[in-house]
Amino acid sequence: MTVDTIDPVAAVRGFNRFYTRLIGALDEGHLGSSFTLAEGRALYEIGHGEPLAPRVVAERAGLDPGYLSRILKRFEADDLIARDADPADGRSHLLRLTPKGRTMFGELQGRSNLAVGALLAPLAPKDRVRLTRAMEEVRGLLGSAPAAPEIVVRPHREGELSYTVHRQAVLYSREYGWGLPLEALMARVVAEFIEAFDADRARAFVVDRGGEILGSVFVADGGEGVAKLRLLYLEPAARGLGLGDRLVGECVAFARAAGYRQLSLWTQSVLTSARRIYAAHGFRLVDSVPHTQFGPELIGETWALDL
Repeated sequence: MTVDTIDPVAAVRGFNRFYTRLIGALDEGHLGSSFTLAEGRALYEIGHGEPLAPRVVAERAGLDPGYLSRILKRFEADDLIARDADPADGRSHLLRLTPKGRTMFGELQGRSNLAVGALLAPLAPKDRVRLTRAMEEVRGLLGSAPAAPEIVVRPHREGELSYTVHRQAVLYSREYGWGLPLEALMARVVAEFIEAFDADRARAFVVDRGGEILGSVFVADGGEGVAKLRLLYLEPAARGLGLGDRLVGECVAFARAAGYRQLSLWTQSVLTSARRIYAAHGFRLVDSVPHTQFGPELIGETWALDL
């Protein structure tokens, strides 16, 4: 049988059955959790960006508004979400995750990434490229209009961590005047991470928009049950989209799943946006030390999160 004689309807239905079996989408517990697939979709839409109105969550998750309403009642009963007044519409409200909901969201994200990573692990690099291109072609053919490249957070690939050192050195030099000592430090940190890399104990995450790297972060083994969150950064064009929050959430979820007792990090007091993200995830400031390691006088801060 040739391709042009295959019934398209039967082919699509057959592929759908294959794919849903492959990803376990019909399991009662999504990704081994207590959530259904629909609940997992709703939690993702509420948690991965700015606060949203229920109708927007329903549209993005592809859920019936009445069905979503029942899901939201369960989320509220479990203290996973909160509702705030919508300043643009007095008749509506906006949904956001509570601290408990943020933790649950991070755990689901971590499980999802581990599951997809295991699915892709047997494929050679060239076959992964073929797969992603085929997926983009399917989306392009079945979509109503060409979509802008999706922003995804994924594990790093060869050569990308060195690139992020270059970009951070350029950005920090331009924005804060930090010079070559910072670049040397970041290069050493990345080299040590790559040389000692163990996928069960360490993980790097990259923000990818159609092959363009917009940011990154990684988790390294600091010894004695402590993981270290290292080198969080975002390109200027990617800031304000909730991506820093997503990257830190990925690190927290991975560190918990890997069995660490604590996640720590070192940052600078002038990096106010990053500090707000750390505080939102429950990190606490444990030490502050002035230094001139990068040229200008700075206050280095150590933050920690008990897992």
